[in-house]
Amino acid sequence: MPDYPWLKSYSNKVDWYADTTGRPVYAMLAETARRFGDRPALDFLGRKWTWGEIESLSARMAKGLQEKLGVRKGDRIGLFLPNTPYYIVAYFAVARVGAIAVNMNPLYAERELGNLIEDSGCRIIVTVDLKLTWDKMHAMLHASALQKLVLCRFADALPFPKNLLFRVVKASEIGKPRHEDRFVWFDDLLKNDGKSYEVPIDPLKDVALLQYTGGTTGVPKGAMLTHANVTANAEQCHLWFPDSRDGEEKMVAVLPFFHVFAMTGIMNMSVRKGLEIVALPRFDLKATLALIDRYKPHYFLGVPAIFNAIVNFPGRDRYDLSSLRFCVSGGAPLPIEVKKSFEDITGCSVVEGYGLSEASPVVCVNPAYGKNKPGSIGLPLPGTIVEIVDMKTGEKQGPGHRGELCVRGPQVMAGYWNREKETAATLKEGCLHTGDVAMFDEEGYFFIVDRIKDMIITNGYNVYPRNVEEAIYLHPSVEECVVGGLPDKRRGEIVKAWIKCKDDRCMTETDLREFLKDKLSPMEIPKQIEFRREPLPKTMIGKLSRKDLIEEEMRKKG
Repeated sequence: MPDYPWLKSYSNKVDWYADTTGRPVYAMLAETARRFGDRPALDFLGRKWTWGEIESLSARMAKGLQEKLGVRKGDRIGLFLPNTPYYIVAYFAVARVGAIAVNMNPLYAERELGNLIEDSGCRIIVTVDLKLTWDKMHAMLHASALQKLVLCRFADALPFPKNLLFRVVKASEIGKPRHEDRFVWFDDLLKNDGKSYEVPIDPLKDVALLQYTGGTTGVPKGAMLTHANVTANAEQCHLWFPDSRDGEEKMVAVLPFFHVFAMTGIMNMSVRKGLEIVALPRFDLKATLALIDRYKPHYFLGVPAIFNAIVNFPGRDRYDLSSLRFCVSGGAPLPIEVKKSFEDITGCSVVEGYGLSEASPVVCVNPAYGKNKPGSIGLPLPGTIVEIVDMKTGEKQGPGHRGELCVRGPQVMAGYWNREKETAATLKEGCLHTGDVAMFDEEGYFFIVDRIKDMIITNGYNVYPRNVEEAIYLHPSVEECVVGGLPDKRRGEIVKAWIKCKDDRCMTETDLREFLKDKLSPMEIPKQIEFRREPLPKTMIGKLSRKDLIEEEMRKKG
C-alpha cells in the first residue's frame, strides 16, 4: 500500500481506504428516508418535515416534472432559491429524473443570470414568489431562452400563523406573477402518486449538477459534478465524523444551499447522516445565535466572517452556544486569532477545511478527533490523494516545499461544461490542478499559502496575502482585514491592506507598521493602508472579497 504522509495522523476511527463508491444522488435521500423516515429532517422557521415527507415530496415533484413539463434525462434545471424546503425537495427531484441541477444565486444581477441561462442551456428554473426572485425571473422569461418557471409560494413553507401574517405584513415583498402560461405552481406539480418513470443513472458518467465557479472575468465556468462525485463527497464527509449519532443530531443551516460548501457540508451530509437541518433563509447574526440557543444543534458550518462576527458581537453572552460539538470553517482562510477566540467562547473546537467547486467541494479537513493544527487545512479525506507539485517543473514536492496543490479522488469533477480547453488545463491525467499554493509537513497536514493568481510580486519578491493578513490579525484592534496587490510602475506591484478596526478600537498606519516589524519582512509590510469604519465587502456566502476591493481601487484610478 502507498505510504501517504497523512496516514500516520489519521484517527483509528477513520479509514482512508473506506469504500467511497458513488451512487445516484436521489438514492442517498431514499436510503435515509428508509432508515429515519419518522425522524425530523428540516425545521424551517418553526415548521417541521420528516425525512419520509421530504422523500415523498421529492418523488411527487419528480413525476410532475416528467408529466407536466416533459423533463427528460440531461435537461438542465436551474435552482434559483434561498434556503427553503423547496431547495431540498427540488434538488433531489431533479436528480431522480436524470436532469442536471444548475445552482443559481438569488442575488445575481439580471445580466449574470442571463449569462448562466445561456451558458447552461437552462429552459426551466425553480424559484419562489418573492419580488427579489420573481422580478428577475420575469425579466429572464423575456430576455433569455428560459421557457418555464416552477413557482413556489414562500408563505406556504412557514408554520401557522406565520404563513398568514407573512401574506399581510410582507405583502409588498411578494411578487405578482403574470403570464400564467409561462409558469406552473409547485403545488400543481405534486398532484400525483409519486411513481415517476424510472431513469437509468450511471453514477460515474451522468452529470447531476453544474456548479458555476466564481470567475474573475467573463462568464463563470460550470463544473460538471457527476452523481458519483456528489455522493462520494457526502460519504467522505460522513466518514470524517464517526462518532455522530445519526438520525438524532442537528445541523445549523445559515449558509446558502446553492453554494457548494453548504450544499455538500450541510445539506448532503445531513441527508447522509439523517441529521435534522435547522435552517434560516439567510445568515443573520442575532437570528443565528438565537437559533443555536433555542434548538441546541450539534453541527455548525460557517465561513470565517461568520465566526468573526460571533466573536466580536457584544451581546453574545446572552446566548447559550454550549450544544455545539462540531464546528467547521471553510470557504476562506480562518485567522488563527478568530479560531482561538471562538473556541474560548463556545468550548467547541473549530476545524478548518479546504475545498473548491471542482472537487464537489471538500478535499481536506482537520480531524474531528486528533490533532487540530491552527492555520492548517488538515488531512485529505478518505480516498483523496493530495500532491504538491512544483509550478515550473511539475515535479512532486516533499514536506516543507511550496507548490501547486493537486487532487485526485472520487469527488473530482468530470470537467467544465462546454469548455474543453479550460478542462484540459485544469484536469491532467485525472489530476485536478487547483491553482492554490500549498505545502505539507512531516505529519501530512496541508497548509494553503495562497492562490497563485493572488500572489503579489513586488520588486521580484513573492508576497502571499494570506501571510500578511495573518500577521495583521494578531493586532488586538483588528476586526477585518484584506490584503491585495496593486499595480506600481517602479515595483511591479505594491502591497495594500484594507482594515476595519473593532468598534471600540482605533490605530494609525504608524502603529500598524511598528507592530508588524518583527512579524513580516520589509517587502511584506503594506505600503498602503486604508482604514474603514464600515464592514469590508463580502461575497454571497460572507467571505471577505479581495476582488471587489481591488476593482474599486482600479475604478478610482480610472
